[in-house]
Order: sequence, then C-alpha cells, then structure tokens
Amino acid sequence: MRPGSAEDGARGPRSDALVNRQRLLDAATVAVHREGTAVPMATVASDAGVGVGTLYRHFPTREALLDELTYRSFELVLANVVAADAAGGTGLSGVDRFIDTAIGHRDQLVLPLSGGPPIATQRTGALRDEVHRHLQRLIDRGVADGSIRDGVTARDVVFFGGMLAQPNRPGRAWTTAARRLKDYFILGLADEQVSPPG
Repeated sequence: MRPGSAEDGARGPRSDALVNRQRLLDAATVAVHREGTAVPMATVASDAGVGVGTLYRHFPTREALLDELTYRSFELVLANVVAADAAGGTGLSGVDRFIDTAIGHRDQLVLPLSGGPPIATQRTGALRDEVHRHLQRLIDRGVADGSIRDGVTARDVVFFGGMLAQPNRPGRAWTTAARRLKDYFILGLADEQVSPPG
C-alpha cells in the first residue's frame, strides 16, 4: 500500500493536517490573549500561516475553536495536578507545586477565569470537573497529613490560581510577584502546626 493512499488515510489524519491543527491552536491561544474571544477567525488563520479554509476545515465555527482551546487548557491543568499529586510530599507541597506550575503555564491557558470563554460543551465541563476532583483529593490528603487546615476547597485553589495565572503579563516581574503572592496563599492554607513548604 502506497503512503498517502486512501487506505493509508483511513488510519487517521495526515501528518500535515495534524501540524496545521497544532499551529492553529497555538496561534488562536496567542490571538485570544491579545484580542479576546471575538478575535476574527481570519486573524487566527493568518497568524497560523494557513488559509481561512484550512481553519474552518478543522474548526467549523468560532465556538468549536474556543471550546477546543478551553478543553486543551483543562487537559494541561489536569496533567499538572496529577503530576503534583504523584510527586509525593505533603498535600500542601502538592498544592504549592500545582499553583506554581499554573503560573509557569499561564500563556498556554485559555480558561474562563483568565479571560477565556465560558464552558460550552459537556466534554469540557466533565474535564473541568475531573480537575476539581483530583485537586480536592490532593487537598484532602493535606488535611489528612496535617499540612492543610480543614475547610479548604478545590474552588479556593482554582480561583486563586486563576488570578495568578493571567496570560500576557510582563515576564519576569509578574512571575516574581505572582510566586510571592502564591507563597502568602500557601501560608494561609497551612495548618498552624506545620511549617509551609519552601
């Protein structure tokens, strides 16, 4: 069977289509951060170096594109909280690690708390809920190991992390300030009997 034949294509998207899709998502992330969710689709296509037709083949509507950006962002956040949990240590050190990673990834995230669109599809809502469940499990571990005071919720951490992970902030100065504020937040989460991670 020849590469590129109809049978070969049935196995999945061609590699150039996958490359174009990734370029579109990367360009759309930057464009939404720069211009908001109403950024013209033609601008996204131009920034990605492809034609508008290519954009619409991958994402037939603006809503489909925005939902994919949000879904992809929640995938990254989920990977971050899973990694923070798997790294060991106390629950508090895991929450610290999770927020710190979110700050570092802020320019890759298009989420409702950082100027992105509201969640519009069931699949994206389900992924958001999975993030919250994993994060709450990490917090509950911290309560059990005595490092996090009782009553802290995943929503508390998500809201504060979202404030710190705002995209398009000036580089090093914002990162330094955000991480200092994160340290204060972690101090507030810590059980009074336990020294916070540092």
